[in-house]
Amino acid sequence: MRECQEETGIVAEITGFLGVYTNPHHIVAYTDGEIRQQYENTYIGRPVSGEPTINDEADGVRYVQPDDLDQYDIHPSMRQQIGDYLAGTYPYLG
Repeated sequence: MRECQEETGIVAEITGFLGVYTNPHHIVAYTDGEIRQQYENTYIGRPVSGEPTINDEADGVRYVQPDDLDQYDIHPSMRQQIGDYLAGTYPYLG
């Protein structure tokens, strides 16, 4: 919930568990010099308050319809999480 609010401006309520995701080819390099391999426990949630807000970690925040996802540059490991949710194939433990 904290990460959702920090990165998007949206306060969310957890409604389920999507999975544990890691990808050795997804390396995240932050502007402060920190570099790490992606590892995430990903939860399903619903917005309860707040407005989409850009910040140091997100240069664009908006609600997007599933049919419009291919118009965006989404890292394959993030796209997998979205796809797993939309397909109902969770929890993922990989």
